[in-house]
Amino acid sequence: MKEKIRTYILGLGVDDVGFAKVEDYQSPKSYPVANFLPEAKTIISLVFRELDTCESPSTTIAMNGRLDMNYFQRSCSYQINRFLKSEFQAKAVDMPYSSPVEQRKDRMGVADFSQRHSAVAAGLGTFGRHNLVIHPRFGTRIGLTALITNLQIEPDKKLEHDVCLHCDLCVKNCPGNALDEAGKTELSKCIAHSQPYGLGANIRFWQQFADRSPETQKQMFADETYWRLQQAHSIGMQYYCFNCMKSCPVGVR
Repeated sequence: MKEKIRTYILGLGVDDVGFAKVEDYQSPKSYPVANFLPEAKTIISLVFRELDTCESPSTTIAMNGRLDMNYFQRSCSYQINRFLKSEFQAKAVDMPYSSPVEQRKDRMGVADFSQRHSAVAAGLGTFGRHNLVIHPRFGTRIGLTALITNLQIEPDKKLEHDVCLHCDLCVKNCPGNALDEAGKTELSKCIAHSQPYGLGANIRFWQQFADRSPETQKQMFADETYWRLQQAHSIGMQYYCFNCMKSCPVGVR
């Protein structure tokens, strides 16, 4: 069963796949897997290698490259879910890689499910100094997604060797100094650079808008900041900084 599932997944164009027992998934901040599928026994973690588009010096082109990959990830997850249902009468749930996520003040910046911890549990990589997963072949330039299922599938072994080179290039190239403390990413410092037109910026814009005169309000609508806020709002999370990923030398050819 396991090899049949693996063959099907790789045949879709997924670059790598790993299997983990639910018990081996250890994410300290995300919800327990039972919240999503009470009878879940196995996590199937998927790796998608980024294409060169994502490395473009043009922020717009790079973001489009990642959106393309995200659409492909979503499509593959849906097809795998259908396959598990039709071939094995399995229950399965696709675990999202991005928004929408639960929005709560006491869980700011915490995803419902951790794709990173899932991938590590499934033997697809280890955590790097930048707190992202580093795949032994593709490095840190990857997208991750996962499914949970009630099928009992033999898990893959976790990687025993540390893939990170500990060169600290990710730390040195972080414009927000968000990685200064090992093992921790300071979210507020990261978001200020990676999502300059995210939720925080949107709130600040409308707070300022409310206190301005009608004439100034008209000018604010004509400003590039408002245009970028609107674009980010329409497509979801729009990232502008990928320095921690782009500076990692693992997997670069």
